[in-house]
Amino acid sequence: MSTVSRFEVQRDHLMRVAYRLLGSHTEAQDAVQEAWLRWDAADHASIADDRAWLTTVTGRICLDELRSARVRRESYVGPWLPEPTVGTIAQADPAEAVVRGDEVSYALLVVLERLTPEQRVALVLHDVFAVPFDEIGGMLGATAEAARQHASRARRAVTADGTPRHTADRAEQRRVLAAFADAVVSGDLAALAAVLAPDVVVTGDGGGQVPAGRHPVLGADQVARLLIGLVRAYGQPGGGLELVLVNGDLGFLITYRRPDGTPARGIVAFAIADGRVTAVFNQLNPGKLGGLSA
Repeated sequence: MSTVSRFEVQRDHLMRVAYRLLGSHTEAQDAVQEAWLRWDAADHASIADDRAWLTTVTGRICLDELRSARVRRESYVGPWLPEPTVGTIAQADPAEAVVRGDEVSYALLVVLERLTPEQRVALVLHDVFAVPFDEIGGMLGATAEAARQHASRARRAVTADGTPRHTADRAEQRRVLAAFADAVVSGDLAALAAVLAPDVVVTGDGGGQVPAGRHPVLGADQVARLLIGLVRAYGQPGGGLELVLVNGDLGFLITYRRPDGTPARGIVAFAIADGRVTAVFNQLNPGKLGGLSA
């Protein structure tokens, strides 16, 4: 097999690694392209395991990107949310035997943003992709034990109080989001508040390009009033809420109008637990929606 073919066999895997580390499809593509350049210049005869070698290289590239991204995001307008992976509802039939594999929920991607670059690399590579701690330590310039500690701190951080809880299976997601959509569309404030957890939080990412809240909104009553107010302000054309898959979970593709009257689209992802919505993530930034934005 040629060196090009050997790389292409691993490309999809490397994209999954890079996306879960970076939360951006664009940045993930750049990381994989850089991995290809390093692969092309490598001594292939000395590489015993292509996937392991390329995963390590991609991890190092992503670690450098995460460290530099922290500086760039300090000047980002409003909250920064990851780019979603959107799929068709045909894949969401709860009767199907869906294998999630190394899928990472959107809610978890949001929480991963709170971690240090070292913690994120250690947690994702070990817990999602089963990379040994000695290899992760090599990426971090640390010992295997130090890498293990980074992953342990990361696990505590993603399960700490105040982080969105997301434990619902597809059937529960469908029930909760049906009630959510009915309440939002009808403007029923009490019904919407009832499907929201008391400590629910809504976060919007407009990136300074479209209107979105500059700060998260917390609490069932405040969130319910905000969401219904947004529907009243921007309208809800027919088909304004379309059920889709967002990073393997149920969410909505929304259609609305900007203040200037031009049509736009966005993605709404959720965290759901115990029959209620614990977090709402409104990704409205056109730069993070690929071909979705009008």
